[in-house]
Amino acid sequence: MREFEILVPEEASGRRLDLFLSEFFSREVPGLSRTAIQKIIVDKLVTHVDGTCPKPHYKVKSGDRFRAVIADKKSGAPAAEDILLDVVYEDDDLAVINKPAGLVVHPAPGNYEHTLVNALLHRFGTLSDINPQRPGIVHRLDKETSGLLVVAKNNFSHLELAAQFAKHSIERTYLAVVKGKMEFDQSVIEMPIGRHPRKRKNMSVGFGDKTKYAKTFYRTLKRSADSSLVELKPFTGRTHQLRVHLAFIGHPIMGDVKYGGPPAPRMCLHALSLGFIHPRTKKLMRFSTSRGTFPQVPPFIVATTCK
Repeated sequence: MREFEILVPEEASGRRLDLFLSEFFSREVPGLSRTAIQKIIVDKLVTHVDGTCPKPHYKVKSGDRFRAVIADKKSGAPAAEDILLDVVYEDDDLAVINKPAGLVVHPAPGNYEHTLVNALLHRFGTLSDINPQRPGIVHRLDKETSGLLVVAKNNFSHLELAAQFAKHSIERTYLAVVKGKMEFDQSVIEMPIGRHPRKRKNMSVGFGDKTKYAKTFYRTLKRSADSSLVELKPFTGRTHQLRVHLAFIGHPIMGDVKYGGPPAPRMCLHALSLGFIHPRTKKLMRFSTSRGTFPQVPPFIVATTCK
């Protein structure tokens, strides 16, 4: 653990504590995200000189003194690790990976090793370094979500792919097993998403100033008495978007206990297909896989999705 004694200068007076600490730690602990800093504050690892534990939104004052405790971070770039990868496609610019459930995509506090990034470095050696702590990573899937994601081998392809994600032109289709019998054959969920007002690790539907527009199309593929198989197409890419939208309409994903889903061997969300314009050839590329999808879920769903 590392301890920091931090004095607020006059020019920072009036800023939110989390923003002030983000700027401070960008120099002292590069790569520490604002989310990680907010967690440190919420976990009461930041204390005022008088012993009180301020909130992330506390407005700092000139002369304030804080003590912050930061967990030791692995120095340098992530290390290569020999972890088996399911490579669906690769060329000189990019690769498409079928990520298994349970694998974290990139190093972060609490998960500096045994991530997809560590495996990619061993498999490919050279990746894009737009973000040195997340080489090759253009987008991500949650730890318990399986399926396809594209990885950039160089900065040219990284920037080109990132631009497509920013324009929402990437084609993405997911499969999910959800609680309950879906009423509609297909519909659109168009509800803004932001940080949960009390559960800071969760997202939620809301209409405050800090929420962002989010839109998800779904189609019901099969129904049983207590569960349904649905196809999902996100038009936007908000954090936990599919999980939050499905929970909001009363059909949380099986295994997604964070958002009210019933217990299951794993969270039943799979990135089934991915389509994008190749950065160099400018050709449309589409990939699809159902390998590794949803073991030990209702038999009618296993028969149609598991291979």
